Amino acid sequence: MEQSPTFFDPTLFLLFGFMILIYFLMIRPENKRRKTHQDMLASLEVGEEIVTAGGILGKVSKLTDQYIELSIADNTKIKIQKTSISAILPKGTLKSI
Repeated sequence: MEQSPTFFDPTLFLLFGFMILIYFLMIRPENKRRKTHQDMLASLEVGEEIVTAGGILGKVSKLTDQYIELSIADNTKIKIQKTSISAILPKGTLKSI
């Protein structure tokens, strides 16, 4: 008796399973993190206290599309890119440190 060819290939099934696993373990969490970071940057306002990726703490004194002027001490302001902001701190954090 001749065997008819089957269209079920276990290797293809395994490859498809790995692609789904990679999506849920790597791609999806990264997209979620990126979206929350973009939402945080969009909600940024003058007067908020932030921390940069380099660990600099300061208060936002001026906003533009891509840059922020950050007041880090009395009469000391620096300009940074919006994307380098790590987190927005609760009000009063700078005074308590």
